[in-house]
Amino acid sequence: MTWRPALSRGVVLHHDRVREADLLLLPERVVVLHGSAGPVLRLCDGTRTVDAIVAELGERYPTAPVTAEVPGFLAALRKEGWLV
Repeated sequence: MTWRPALSRGVVLHHDRVREADLLLLPERVVVLHGSAGPVLRLCDGTRTVDAIVAELGERYPTAPVTAEVPGFLAALRKEGWLV
C-alpha cells in the first residue's frame, strides 16, 4: 500500500501520564486508545507507507497479527477523518 498515513490537522497524539494511557485529542473530543493503538499511531508520521509500518511492528511484536489487523485499523481511522 502506498498510502503514507499521518494524523489529520487538529488531531494530536498525547500520552497521559496520570491515566497511563495514550489519547487522541480531537476538536471537542478525546479518544482513549487501548492496547497497541498508540505505538501504531506514533509510526504514522507521513513518511512511512502502511507496508513499512506493518513491517516495523512485525519486528517489534513478532507474535502479534499486525499484517491482518493494522491496515484495517488505519483504514478505519482514515474513514473517521483522524488520519490523512
